[in-house]
Amino acid sequence: MKTIAALQALVTAASLDIEPSAAELDAIEQEMPLIQAEVELLDAQIMTIDHPANELDARRVRRARNRVMAARRDLTNRVDAVRPGGAA
Repeated sequence: MKTIAALQALVTAASLDIEPSAAELDAIEQEMPLIQAEVELLDAQIMTIDHPANELDARRVRRARNRVMAARRDLTNRVDAVRPGGAA
C-alpha cells in the first residue's frame, strides 16, 4: 500500500493571532459614524417586523435612513478632502 503525503506546504497563515494595524484601526474609527447609523437603521427595521408598520415606525425608519445617507455623505466628503485630486 502506498502512503500519500502532501507535496506542498500548508496555505494557511503562519499565525492566527494577527492584530489590526494602526491604519486599519484609523479607517474603522473614521467609518464609525456610518456603522452606528447603519445599526440604528437595522434596529428600526427589526422593530417593524413583529407588527404592521404604523406612522411612528415609518418615521423612525425614514429618519434612520436619512442618518445613514448623511453619514455616507460626510464620510465621502472627508475621504475626498484627504485624497489629492478628488472630485470637485
